[in-house]
Amino acid sequence: MPRTKFNQYDHVFLGMGLASLSLLMRMLRSGKFSGQRILLIDREPKTKNDRTWCFWEKETGFFEEIVYQRWPHISFLSDEYSAGLAISPYEYKMIRGIDLYNYCYKEIDKHENVELLYTSIDNWSWQANQQLTIRSGNETLELEAAMVFNSIYVPNGAKDPIRLLQHFKGWMIETEEPFFDRNKAIMMDFRVHQDHGTSFAYVLPVNEKQALVEYTLFTKELLAQQTYEEELKDYIGRILKIKQYRVIENEFGIIPMTSEKFRFRDKAYNIGTAGGQTKGSSGYTFQFIQKNADQIVEKLFSGASLDSLKGVPARFRFYDNVLLHILYHETLPGKKIFSTLFKKNAASQVLKFLDNESSLAEELKIISTLPTMPFLKAAIRESLGIRD
Repeated sequence: MPRTKFNQYDHVFLGMGLASLSLLMRMLRSGKFSGQRILLIDREPKTKNDRTWCFWEKETGFFEEIVYQRWPHISFLSDEYSAGLAISPYEYKMIRGIDLYNYCYKEIDKHENVELLYTSIDNWSWQANQQLTIRSGNETLELEAAMVFNSIYVPNGAKDPIRLLQHFKGWMIETEEPFFDRNKAIMMDFRVHQDHGTSFAYVLPVNEKQALVEYTLFTKELLAQQTYEEELKDYIGRILKIKQYRVIENEFGIIPMTSEKFRFRDKAYNIGTAGGQTKGSSGYTFQFIQKNADQIVEKLFSGASLDSLKGVPARFRFYDNVLLHILYHETLPGKKIFSTLFKKNAASQVLKFLDNESSLAEELKIISTLPTMPFLKAAIRESLGIRD
């Protein structure tokens, strides 16, 4: 196992993904941590465009400089309801993984107090303000760490939580002739078949000839890699009616959708998906990580205990768990749920609701537009803790 420069650190990050980098960048930009030793540990450097983050946002965001594309309009498409939707005051934005990694590495290089260590983390333990022990294969690394942030998600193994997977395969394609309107994105296209379960595609143009086309599912099991590719080919050819194109980039991802209860303070301070920043019912993560990073840094600035950090309001967890219950037991097709949401509510209100920023009155209005009995039955069972 590689050795570190020092044996003692003020902040150690386990995992070097979005959550760690979002928090670290805020710390570095503040200038208030220049005298503290910071260590980031991950398996290997991030040198590939391995993922794309898409999210809606009203204001100028922390990573605004590296927004690759933005769209003021989105489309929702299904056999039941299709429409182009103005989403003001929001914009739908895209950040590419490689752009974020390079942006953060460039900033990290300016700070001699930040160290990067590349090694696998097979197991680890930490006693607050004391020893951090990391095991990699047959080797062990022991450090003194005042604070540890963990972004490595491991399911807790409990049988009670509902667990689904959001999994997706995406291609950045390039057409021979101009085809796309770069100002319009397809956020959800449910015209794909639902034989595998809740399935949809989205199309995010970056110019007239290039777009990210993604095939996404909310299901219990993954598909064979060949199946994702077959579904992408079918969608591009049969539904988009594009005959000539080439794949210039591809990505694959898996996001947990679960009713599992997450703790911010457990073996360490958990961030990202490990800290419950992935929305259980939709898999949306980017903006929740940004909000959480802002809150953590504010506590660090003020010297307040991180244990006082507020979690997700209980009512939003309840909404997520009810929807998860319905999707897991397939009591109502996901296609019908999302079609109804966008058909009967303003798109901006739906996005606000999915961001956990709506008021109780706004939430009740949205909930009233959904099919009553399936949601009522799921809500009762969730209230009673019945998830089988």
